[in-house]
Amino acid sequence: MDIIQAIVYGVVEGATEFIPVSSTAHLYLVPYVFGWEKPPTEFTAIIQLGAILAVVLYFWKDLSSAATAWVKSFFGGPKDTIEVKTGWAVVIATMIISVVGLALHNYIEGPFRSLWVIGSSLIVMGLVMIIAEKRASLSRTSESVGRRDGIIIGLWQCVALIPGMSRSGSTISGALFSGFDRASAARLSFLMSVPAIALAGAYEGIKEIKHLKEANLVAPTLVATVASFVVGYACIRWLMNFLQRKGVVPFVGYRVALGIFVLVMCATGRWNPNPEMESTATPSTVAATTSGN
Repeated sequence: MDIIQAIVYGVVEGATEFIPVSSTAHLYLVPYVFGWEKPPTEFTAIIQLGAILAVVLYFWKDLSSAATAWVKSFFGGPKDTIEVKTGWAVVIATMIISVVGLALHNYIEGPFRSLWVIGSSLIVMGLVMIIAEKRASLSRTSESVGRRDGIIIGLWQCVALIPGMSRSGSTISGALFSGFDRASAARLSFLMSVPAIALAGAYEGIKEIKHLKEANLVAPTLVATVASFVVGYACIRWLMNFLQRKGVVPFVGYRVALGIFVLVMCATGRWNPNPEMESTATPSTVAATTSGN
């Protein structure tokens, strides 16, 4: 992987991690579109840390106050403040996705990686987002968050373990179904994403640093992570304003169109939906499937 490719992956990750279109699906499709060799799983997991750093900086005040208040609540501090409730919601949601993620690990890294699954997931979550938007009462703010919301939105976050579903799409939808307004739904989605993605990225980084060195991917990984941070920060600022004005519906058309495109490419044999077979394809073979008439 050269530096240009690393920048592309970083930009794609930063641009799609928080917008409800599925960063996993887009990162997975990049090699098909450009005819590049598929990057290792640890590379795509680690570069998410750039996007998460963007969330941490953007919501630093919220995150730090929630974390501090939550810890102090165990040592005589107030137990019923907004910050403590937010902290509990984030902790509970993280525990849920951690348990479910470990239980489904073999499926997530195996059958769920099929392009059939990704294409279908893009469409299905798009339809769910429309329903959530139409049924949302928008009557709650993030100040009303509680432990029950941590359970509900945490379960919705687990849906994102299926590639193509989208972490932000599923958690924002879950928050909308729970009555939160759009800005609060986005805020909770961002806050709950931090521990899960950070833990996954750190785990892969520690576990696979030797492999990245052997594959000469340390520098590209760092470059992609920086690109992910810069683009991710810009996207957070943009999305917070956009969701308040337009909601999630504008993203649905893109998701459905992309999902149909992926399924058509698989059905016509132009893309190989089998991840195991695809990993053995050469870049030129993949490029041939995307350049034909």
